[in-house]
Amino acid sequence: MGAYVITSKLTSKAQTTIPQPIRAALHLVEGDELAYEIRGEQVILTRARLASDVDNPFQTFSEWDSIADRKAYGNL
Repeated sequence: MGAYVITSKLTSKAQTTIPQPIRAALHLVEGDELAYEIRGEQVILTRARLASDVDNPFQTFSEWDSIADRKAYGNL
């Protein structure tokens, strides 16, 4: 798969929508945190790895990673 550019606009409140192909590529869901790595004039956007991800069974087993599962098991 080749590289291609996807753009989005910045609002007056410095907000933007992450385009769907980017969300899909990073497997982002509501509540995920993002990490920004600045390299000169480039920024690398990745899904943030949280310390809690290490012991998170939902991170390991993608079949348990739906929004319904997160709600059902969120308070355990």
